[in-house]
Amino acid sequence: MPEHVTLHVWRVPRRAVGSALLRMAFARRLLGDVRFGKFLGTGTGTSFGPGDADLSRWAALTVSDSPVRFPAWDRIATGHARVELEPLISRGTWSGHSPFAPTGRRHDGMVLALTRARLRPARALRFWRAIPAVAREVADAPGLLARFGVGEAPIGWQGTVSVWRGAADLTAFAYRQPEHRAAIARTPADRWYAEELFARFAVLGISGDRSVLGWAPGQERT
Repeated sequence: MPEHVTLHVWRVPRRAVGSALLRMAFARRLLGDVRFGKFLGTGTGTSFGPGDADLSRWAALTVSDSPVRFPAWDRIATGHARVELEPLISRGTWSGHSPFAPTGRRHDGMVLALTRARLRPARALRFWRAIPAVAREVADAPGLLARFGVGEAPIGWQGTVSVWRGAADLTAFAYRQPEHRAAIARTPADRWYAEELFARFAVLGISGDRSVLGWAPGQERT
């Protein structure tokens, strides 16, 4: 049976932040019957520290046999976007699981990259020092449509979501930008991560308000 991989993102008003935090506290109950699911806080992705958190935006990633809805989140949101995904490549684990079944097919359209890592506490400071330069590069990268940080906890359990016009743009950033290449090269020696995952997805469809995803200016019609 084909799996449904969906990224759900909500924008909530300031008055509803408490309600959002309460929903996060009972996130496991809200997930229901899914193969894999995570509720996530978000941030800009520029520093990954507590100061980077965006309490007005929350996300969930689900892998399920049928489409999943979260009416409890929809009720408090002022904006909501759903991104339907097909896993193309997936390396690593998330909470001890390999959550995606990659198809390995070639895809020439829009792609989404997901990175997720659990930092080793003793290595976190080195990691945070390396992030700002990489974040500046990705912000200016050709073909970038949207990006934001995600995390399961304020410190040490974090990742990134980025949407690209095509796989060639993502590959060009990953392997040709000097700061990002340097960070990749340092990862084995510095042993930043206790667990990590990288996945690339074909974007099958986006519904709802794309501005919730941080859609880059001028890309609204892409």
